[in-house]
Amino acid sequence: MDNQYVVGWGTLALINAGLAQGKNRTGLNWFLLSLVLGPIATFSLLLVEKR
Repeated sequence: MDNQYVVGWGTLALINAGLAQGKNRTGLNWFLLSLVLGPIATFSLLLVEKR
């Protein structure tokens, strides 16, 4: 597996965790979800409303 791909996927997961915390969601859960789903998790996180 290409190292750049792994770094990019991990960076996306960290960004999603930050976005989730900004929307008063659990950052760890979204980080783990992002490791599995990647961009799909980002898109769904953008659609949820802030609590």
